[in-house]
Amino acid sequence: MPTAIAFIGFGEVGQTFSRGLLAGGGVTIRAYDLLFGSEAGRRLEDAAQQIGVSCGTSAADACSQASFVFSAVTADRTEAVAAEAASWLRSGQIFVDVNSAAPSTKQRAAKAVEARGADYVEAAVMAAVLRPGLKVHILTGGPKAVAASQVLNGLGMNLEPVSEVFGRASAMKLCRSIVIKGLEALMVDCAAACEAWDVKDPVFASLHATFPSIDFHKLAADMRERVATHGIRRSAEMREAAEMLAAAGLEPGLASAVADSQQRGARPKAGA
Repeated sequence: MPTAIAFIGFGEVGQTFSRGLLAGGGVTIRAYDLLFGSEAGRRLEDAAQQIGVSCGTSAADACSQASFVFSAVTADRTEAVAAEAASWLRSGQIFVDVNSAAPSTKQRAAKAVEARGADYVEAAVMAAVLRPGLKVHILTGGPKAVAASQVLNGLGMNLEPVSEVFGRASAMKLCRSIVIKGLEALMVDCAAACEAWDVKDPVFASLHATFPSIDFHKLAADMRERVATHGIRRSAEMREAAEMLAAAGLEPGLASAVADSQQRGARPKAGA
């Protein structure tokens, strides 16, 4: 029998993973997105049809027969989606939370899901998904991390169990994100200031002399586009990083400033 998989949230992650899983065979996929049924959600429903994913009328409907339920929403919706799912999840289902949320957020989400008798697997996606697709490196955590990873890796995924304790995988992800998203924010501001003063070439030449392996013109362009395209999502992720720092008794101000910078740099959505 094919493995039944469901996605709550059908954006970039849900669509990318669905394409890869269906290409490998042996699965059926249903999805639900909060935008389904609206004008804005028509593009997502069309994408689902083209990929071969059926659309549920609600999250509960989409996930009712699934062995694996993937939560792939924005970081700020992580806990709310897990809490809602806890009202209809059942024993034997595995809730795979791939959202970029703080360790404490994942721990609370796990508690809600496990209270229903379902299993929770913390998952931290360690790179942008578009280029590697289904093979993107994902760290997993929790008591069911090993078993779930073995099944999903058999379907073509690239999951690495790192801990039976909830929070560790997300901590590894967000500590890395402080650097990656912080560098993006710095590079975008540097390039903007250089352009304002017409000093980009000499400044980038000076940076290149210090870091000769880096093409700073290309890096600045690439990072500006990443922020423009993904800034809203990355801003939410960095606010989770700030929560992680605060929970550890560390100063969250820098992570919060990076979140603000990512949000400022995001390209407005069409019609916004």
